[in-house]
Amino acid sequence: MLADVPDAYTQALQAAAGSLGEHFLQHPLAVGPLLNFHFELQRFLRLVEALSDHSLSNVQTVAAEATEAVLCVRNVAPAIFLRQRFAALHSITLFSATLLPPDYAVQLVGLPSNTAWIDVPPTFPAEHLTVQVATGVSTRLADRGRSLQPLVAVITRQFDAHPGNYLAFFSSFDDLDQAADRLALLRPDIAQWRQGRRMGAEARHGFLARFAAGGRGIGFAVLGGVFAEGVDLPGSLLIGAFIATLDLPPVSVTQDHIQARLDKLFGADHGYADRVPAMQKVVQAAGRVLRTPQYRGWLWLLEERYGRRDVSALLPAWWRI
Repeated sequence: MLADVPDAYTQALQAAAGSLGEHFLQHPLAVGPLLNFHFELQRFLRLVEALSDHSLSNVQTVAAEATEAVLCVRNVAPAIFLRQRFAALHSITLFSATLLPPDYAVQLVGLPSNTAWIDVPPTFPAEHLTVQVATGVSTRLADRGRSLQPLVAVITRQFDAHPGNYLAFFSSFDDLDQAADRLALLRPDIAQWRQGRRMGAEARHGFLARFAAGGRGIGFAVLGGVFAEGVDLPGSLLIGAFIATLDLPPVSVTQDHIQARLDKLFGADHGYADRVPAMQKVVQAAGRVLRTPQYRGWLWLLEERYGRRDVSALLPAWWRI
C-alpha cells in the first residue's frame, strides 16, 4: 500500500499526456484507440491529483511472473467529491434499502449534517417475516467444520416444517459446496441447485427458473452475488432464505489499511470498513423473501454472532429477532 502515488509515476503520466495533447493538436481529426487512451489518461490524472486522506493506492501484479502491474486507486470515503455536489443543489432525495445507519451515509457519502431521515416500514405486517438466529452455529474459519452439521440440521428442520422454495446464501463457493454436498448426502430427497463460479446469462436464467410456483427445493448462492439483489421471486416462488455468514471481509493487508484510514477519518469502532457493508449485503439478500403483503416468509441467520448487539443494531428495526 502506498502513502502517495510516486512523484516519478505522476510526472511520467503528465509527460505522456502532454505529448499526446501535442499530437492531437497537430492531428485534430484523428480518431481511434489512441484518442480514447488520451481521454482516459486525462481522467486518471485528474483523479490522481485529487487524492487525499479519503483515498488509498497500491500496486498489484497481474501476471504470475509479476512482470505486469496495475496501480489501484481506492476511494474509501467519497464524501469529498459528493459533498460539493450536494451543496450546489436546492434539495436531493436518496432512497435505498441500505442507507442505514444515518451516520454512515452522512460521513462517507457527504450528506449535510441536518439531513432528514425517514425509515419507511415494510408494506406487510412485520410478523409476516419470521426472523431467527441459529445459536451454536459459527461461520468463523476455525469453526466451520464443527458447525456444518448443525447448520444443515437447521436447514432441514425448516424445510420439513414449511416445505417450499428457499435460497441459502454463503460467503464463498467453497462454503456453499460443502453445505450443499452435506445436505445432498443426508437428504437426497430435497431438491437443490447451485450458483456456479462463472455463470452466463442462460445459466443464471436456468437457476432462477427452478423457483417454480408451488415448488420445493433450495437454491445455493453466494451472498453479494447476482442472486442476492435485484431478484424478484414473489409469492410461493420463494418462501424463505438462510444466510450462513456474517460476510465480514477477509483479513488482508488491504483491509487493514482501509480500516486504519477510516479510523483516522471518523474514529474507531464505527464498523464502516466491515460490519456496516456486511450487514447491507445481508439486508439486500433477505429482501428477496417477501415481495407481496399477503404471503409469509422465513429468514434464518445461521451465525450466532447475529445475536450480538453491535451486529443486530445494524439490521432493520422491524426484524423481530
